[in-house]
Amino acid sequence: MAYCRKCGTQIDDEAIICPSCGVQQRELSYTVKDSGSIGWAILGFLIPIVGLILWLVWADEKPESAKMSGIGALASILLSIVSVFFVLSFMFI
Repeated sequence: MAYCRKCGTQIDDEAIICPSCGVQQRELSYTVKDSGSIGWAILGFLIPIVGLILWLVWADEKPESAKMSGIGALASILLSIVSVFFVLSFMFI
């Protein structure tokens, strides 16, 4: 058994908050699930600006999902450039 940092009451080892005085005993930790699913790439491809924004925002927090959304946005932009190039080249032939 552990003891509260503030009041000294005996508490459970897994306790996050002391039931007697309400003081937090340990830091809460959480993990972010980062699957990097193909859905983020599809979203980035269909709406490139959203893909670029997600890539910038998630770069540190969710690197796999950020990578997928960035790849989708990049693929969309490159496809648009290639399409414009082909359309312009066929117009002048």
